[in-house]
Amino acid sequence: QVQLVESGGGLVQAGGSLRLSCAASGRTFSSLYGMGWFRQAPGKEREFVSAISWSDSSYTRTNYADSVKDQFTISRDKAKNTVYLQMNSLRPEDTTIYYCAASTVYPMATSRVVAYWGQGTQVTVSS
Repeated sequence: QVQLVESGGGLVQAGGSLRLSCAASGRTFSSLYGMGWFRQAPGKEREFVSAISWSDSSYTRTNYADSVKDQFTISRDKAKNTVYLQMNSLRPEDTTIYYCAASTVYPMATSRVVAYWGQGTQVTVSS
């Protein structure tokens, strides 16, 4: 099992920034190939935001949803088993719950390949 714990959500004004963190742990953590972020608004499907490769040691691959490209940046710190999502120029439509995700495959642009989920962290952007 892998445990994912998110932090960093909160309330911010439009145009502001937040950085989400996801700390991973567990016995099977070493089997992961990708980690990332999804978000889900009430009544909507969970949608892909961004992902980063985890198993690579010499280089890092990332991918983003078109809606957040050039606005969000994903990064990792393997020494801390942590993935980050830097969110800039936030807009009210970015308001929702953000979920950390881990997968045994990469890329992971669909929730169907996610093996583990965090509990979610609320991001609220006021206008």
